[in-house]
Amino acid sequence: MRKFLKSLLGKPIAWLAERVSSSPKKENVSRSLSRLLQRTGSGKKNKGSLKLLDINQDKIIILSDQHKGTRDGADDFKSSEINYLAALEHYYDSGYQFVNLGDCEELWKNAPQKVMACNQACFAAEKKFENKNRYYRVYGNHDLEWKYKLQQDIFLKPVFGSKLKIYEGILFKTSYNNEAYYIFMAHGHQGDQRSDGNPLSAWIVANIWTPIQRYLQISINTPATSFALTDKHNIIMHDWSSAQNNLIFISGHTHKPVFASLDHIDRLTKQLQQAQKNNNQSEIDSIQHELEKRKKEYEGKQEVITNVKPCYFNTGCCCFNDGDITGIEIADGNIRLIKWRLENNVPKHIVLEQAELSYIFEKLG
Repeated sequence: MRKFLKSLLGKPIAWLAERVSSSPKKENVSRSLSRLLQRTGSGKKNKGSLKLLDINQDKIIILSDQHKGTRDGADDFKSSEINYLAALEHYYDSGYQFVNLGDCEELWKNAPQKVMACNQACFAAEKKFENKNRYYRVYGNHDLEWKYKLQQDIFLKPVFGSKLKIYEGILFKTSYNNEAYYIFMAHGHQGDQRSDGNPLSAWIVANIWTPIQRYLQISINTPATSFALTDKHNIIMHDWSSAQNNLIFISGHTHKPVFASLDHIDRLTKQLQQAQKNNNQSEIDSIQHELEKRKKEYEGKQEVITNVKPCYFNTGCCCFNDGDITGIEIADGNIRLIKWRLENNVPKHIVLEQAELSYIFEKLG
């Protein structure tokens, strides 16, 4: 019976869950992000942190949207844990700073104490970064409780230590060719009327969606789910960041990885246009084959963008239903979109996209 109901109701229920949890409006998102950027840059208490960044020396990994749960049928993270732990071990040993960019824990569905008890290995791996002053934690909409000092003191600081700080945004300041540039990081739920502290959405997820998900074991974190909506939100965040001066914006929230303002379909389309311009038939055939393979994956995508300012990046998530995780690396003067996935049951690090930060900075002008 469960299998039958899952096949019958899986897609409409997942679609409904996405509709309930997200509804961005451009003016609201822009206003909220602008306010947060200003507060972060000014060092306003508990809003954000301003840090200096040497793009040639410092190394940062940005991961988000783990949605750590309680190992039941509603836990979207459990299949990704092996890749997540392998990634953290690699980045710790390689001297990276770690930005945990929100929705780290799933607190719309679960009580904090249960999540903390069920994810001790992950917290221990994260704490190693905190012990070396290489850990930055940002809250999102699904772990909004971490915004409050009382919740931090009860649940997080006994694990991470009393010096742990949690912010809404982080701003890294760097320089290139004697000019200041900024890399701004926030979860990305700001201004989304159904995600930005909306108690109704949280109640619906906790009391309606979660019991159904636990029983049917449905995940909404497949790339085929509601891309029209996530396109809209990513485009809004790109438009906001493109209006800023000398600024790169890195967010999560949408669960859809974006590199230099282009998702994978956008990038393939751009490559196809160049191959057609060069009359390179073998490359045209190869790209068209790749686009066809991903047609189902990006079902519902309504806009293809190929000529944009490369100011916006999205980490994707650490809870894809195939166990893969994606993130953004900054290292060796480069910025990269990366994936960790299992190959022969061994976690493997894969670079999906890469560009020199100097190139990105020059294109921001």
